[in-house]
Amino acid sequence: MEKLDSIIFYNIDKAIRTYRNYAQQQLKANGFKITIDQWLTIKSILENPGITQNEIGDLVFKDNASVTRIIDLLVKSEFISRTAHAKDRRKTNLEVTDTGKKIIKEVQNLVENNRKTALENISAAELEVMNSTLIKITQNCINSKK
Repeated sequence: MEKLDSIIFYNIDKAIRTYRNYAQQQLKANGFKITIDQWLTIKSILENPGITQNEIGDLVFKDNASVTRIIDLLVKSEFISRTAHAKDRRKTNLEVTDTGKKIIKEVQNLVENNRKTALENISAAELEVMNSTLIKITQNCINSKK
């Protein structure tokens, strides 16, 4: 029977979870009152004007209920604003406020440092192979659904 640490998908998940925990600890240690998921949500809205909650969920790998909770917290923290859609009452318009833009800018250096720490002693060639491999794994899974 194979051991967990010899299973590539276990190691991928472990690496992601360890990195997210590390990144969250760094945010907290540096006085930022924002979570990784909130940061990702704000970035998604900034990079995709007019994005829907379902589309945010797809981008940040969260279900609709989680995205709704994150958005509620971001509105309460005044990082984003939510207004009713003019033509469809089931939809809302999400916009990043000046406060939200400021937090994204302030956190950016920390995010870059977190990535640098996580990728220490990994060569550009290794990163290229890893990225290419992860893209292929994703495509294999998408293609198998067809």
